[in-house]
Amino acid sequence: MQGKTHAVRIDTEQQMIELGERLAQHAKRGMVVALAGPLGVGKTTLARGVLRGLGWTDEVRSPTFNLIHEYATEPPVCHADLYRIRNPQELADLGLDDYLESHLCLIEWPEVAGELLPSDAVAISLEFVDGARDVRIEGLSL
Repeated sequence: MQGKTHAVRIDTEQQMIELGERLAQHAKRGMVVALAGPLGVGKTTLARGVLRGLGWTDEVRSPTFNLIHEYATEPPVCHADLYRIRNPQELADLGLDDYLESHLCLIEWPEVAGELLPSDAVAISLEFVDGARDVRIEGLSL
């Protein structure tokens, strides 16, 4: 993961949505956004903001149980949650690599994907700090 680094402090859910909407302005097919951080930190909320920024008005839920949700936006979005993936064969069976060139891919728990992620993926790490979230973005300037 390469390029510029940007850090922002998020105090509210609305601010996380707005950050996602700003990220959507840079969205394109083949772009991979790796969303890392603990449970409940706001990865899906950030993805919801990206989808809102791309014009999606329906519900956006975490793909924790389905593993992948697809959204017919422009560019099309693949939102994946790799939390339940336990081994390389499960990852291969998921077929995530089928989306990497044709979709904007929002991938939660990207550390599970390992070398499947392209070197130019945008890395976003979220963490809890003093009742807020610190968000670090590498590979994209917002």
